[in-house]
Amino acid sequence: MQCKQATQLLSLRQERPLNRREKFSLRIHLMLCKGCRNFATQMDSLRAISRGYAKGEPPSSDDSEST
Repeated sequence: MQCKQATQLLSLRQERPLNRREKFSLRIHLMLCKGCRNFATQMDSLRAISRGYAKGEPPSSDDSEST
């Protein structure tokens, strides 16, 4: 799997559950690629911040430190 495919799956998993093959391929790629692991962490942080903002919650100190 290439990084481009991995980032596409990381984006896609925000919208729908990945199938077993996609999950397995992504997991293997993330074990080997630090850049895509960082991207996944950043996407998770952005999602949490966005959900908090939508609920009217201020960002936590953990959210501001990860940027």
